[in-house]
Amino acid sequence: METLRINPQVITDGAGHEIGVFLPIHEFEKLLEELEDYEDIKAFEEAEGRPNKEFIPYRQAMQEIKEGIVQ
Repeated sequence: METLRINPQVITDGAGHEIGVFLPIHEFEKLLEELEDYEDIKAFEEAEGRPNKEFIPYRQAMQEIKEGIVQ
């Protein structure tokens, strides 16, 4: 995975206190993509750590979805 590089511009008030950050839209969108990827990885890792995993064959899963047994 490529290192995310952003160039934030800090916004200050009249007293010099940092009150916000400005990012170019393409950097903001990239940051959101990275966050979504991180959330997906975290969810996957949490699911892998759950005990009592029950796996069913693909065809059975699709049939149960079609029949409304699972959503």
